[in-house]
Amino acid sequence: MNIYDIKVKNMQGVMQTLEAYKGKVLLIVNTATECGFTPHYADLQALYEKYAEKGLVVLDFPCDQFGHQAPGTEAEIAKFCTSRFGVTFPQFAKVEVNGENACELFKFLKKEQGFKGFDTTTDAGAFMDKMLSRADADYAQKSDIKWNFTKFLIDRNGKVIARFEPTEDMTGVAAKVAQAL
Repeated sequence: MNIYDIKVKNMQGVMQTLEAYKGKVLLIVNTATECGFTPHYADLQALYEKYAEKGLVVLDFPCDQFGHQAPGTEAEIAKFCTSRFGVTFPQFAKVEVNGENACELFKFLKKEQGFKGFDTTTDAGAFMDKMLSRADADYAQKSDIKWNFTKFLIDRNGKVIARFEPTEDMTGVAAKVAQAL
């Protein structure tokens, strides 16, 4: 399967492939508007503004699977993101990223880049590890998305080259994006 052939639903509810982004470096993110990681929107927008002319596109896929932290319609989510964080990168319809109703895009991304763990030397990483291991002692063995703001980096040829957990510092994400460009 090729990432550019995968169909996704845009913010207007129209199915489209990712073909329009062929040749670009993509940072694909599952997001939520009421999450502790929601300030990542500002970092994502800054990254997009800095590197858009060099070929970076951030693709935002709202997801309500983690603590019901992405309530509202697509229009309400878009309004929140633009008014609060000045988001100008492409936003898509809500998706599920795990389970039997997971969208094809995130099935593909998880297959290409599985979960590699949290950095438990950070407070956020230790918190996420503790929280998730209470719910599922084997959580770290599964490629599932663990929480909102998991990011996948795709090179200009459509290859998934990195996965970043929401606890990863955005400085590291920015460095990998710059390298991919």
